[in-house]
Amino acid sequence: MKTYFLTVYSKTGEALLNESFEAENDEAATTMGKEKLSESGHADITHRLVSPDGRLLLFHR
Repeated sequence: MKTYFLTVYSKTGEALLNESFEAENDEAATTMGKEKLSESGHADITHRLVSPDGRLLLFHR
């Protein structure tokens, strides 16, 4: 399992959500990240999902 990092930002740059979670691979992490964003109501707010090696998997501005 690898650790991925999901962060959501307000328009002023404040972190609204900053959490890590484990997934088997990038595809599973992307699916989990989208689910977490949808559940928390942050899907349309600026966010990013980063892999353990620093690759950007999801980004919305």
